[in-house]
Amino acid sequence: MRPLTYLLTLSLIISVSCKSNNSKAEIQIPVRETGKASSVAKIWIDSITGHKVEKLVNRPGDNRSFYFHNNPFLKSEDGTEDLMVFSGSSETGNQFFTVNLTTKEVQQITHKKGNKRGEILGRKTRKVFYMIKDSVFSTHIDTHETEFIYKFNDDVIGSVTTLNADETLLGGALITKEENEIFKKNPKKSSYFDKIYEAKLERSLITINVNTKEFKNIYSENAWLNHIQFSPTNPDLLMYCHEGPWHKVNRIWNINIKTKDTTLIHKRTVEREIAGHEFFSPDGETIWFDLQIPRSVTFYLAGKHLATGKETRYGLKRDEWSIHYNISPDQKTFAGDGGDPGQVARAKDGMWLYHFTPKGDSLVSEKLVNMKNHNYDLEPNVHFSPNGKQIIFRANFEGSTQIYAVDIEKHQH
Repeated sequence: MRPLTYLLTLSLIISVSCKSNNSKAEIQIPVRETGKASSVAKIWIDSITGHKVEKLVNRPGDNRSFYFHNNPFLKSEDGTEDLMVFSGSSETGNQFFTVNLTTKEVQQITHKKGNKRGEILGRKTRKVFYMIKDSVFSTHIDTHETEFIYKFNDDVIGSVTTLNADETLLGGALITKEENEIFKKNPKKSSYFDKIYEAKLERSLITINVNTKEFKNIYSENAWLNHIQFSPTNPDLLMYCHEGPWHKVNRIWNINIKTKDTTLIHKRTVEREIAGHEFFSPDGETIWFDLQIPRSVTFYLAGKHLATGKETRYGLKRDEWSIHYNISPDQKTFAGDGGDPGQVARAKDGMWLYHFTPKGDSLVSEKLVNMKNHNYDLEPNVHFSPNGKQIIFRANFEGSTQIYAVDIEKHQH
């Protein structure tokens, strides 16, 4: 039986004042356990953490925010508001939309039929890039004008996943048809993961010039090259990984696309050490990653400074380990999306969204959202909002995939 104080907390209604249309209006925010019932309210105070959570996108169907290292944010056309691009289901295949983070207004960007792959946003060119089957397209955020960019030849299987800093080159990979057959026959990650790694089939890193449409094969290796990301500041620097069981690979690499020089970012030092889910800092100076020495025993969020080679390590407790981490716009704090007991950390109480603040060589955590009603088959993939005041994530606790935001500052009442 739950304690009386808990039940009383659930029944509390917090009255707050906010300005609306230049006048004071009282709104009431319920205090609820985060789950299906709370999402109906669209805005609530998490009864365990005390942080305000809101449903960010209100439109029919599934709505999915970007993968954690893919930037979804840009300014409105007049530069006064922050927009976020997301993918939403529709009768004509998934489409891209924007949501105004202040007004919550949703605008549809793409209308072309077909399921779209890729989550690539060019903030300077104000275009979203994606693939439908074997072809690459871009659509302008404001005009919605769509442009065909490139079609992969029938004898190859290609994809694009990233855009370089000056927004002239798309980066991606070519895979063999033999590898593609392994994916088709083993659609679940638990089935294909070891098989793809052990096959040691050739993969290539490629670029496509978005203006001239020129295709280049820049690097090939008999390895599972994956997680491809351009630096946010250096247009010639591309990060990729050797995918596979993390304790068997030296995973994180950079390549200069002009010189073709490759650099290993973190070399494993002990048996079963792992490093992965790497991402660039906003200034492009550091690559951050999940580090475990060895796997499932000791946990760190680590960062390799590219200019100096210095590696920073912040220790974490087992329950604080997260599938993905992210860094705030001012690069002072971090966020994590937690994980269920079936994840690599085997955490007994890890189903939370976290905000982390560095202190010495460790991270001090604060729980933001109770995720016990979320199925972690869908990874939350946390993003800091552009103003650094919220963590945006996706979740399925209301029975479908939806997008939410939680305030980092605890609600005062």
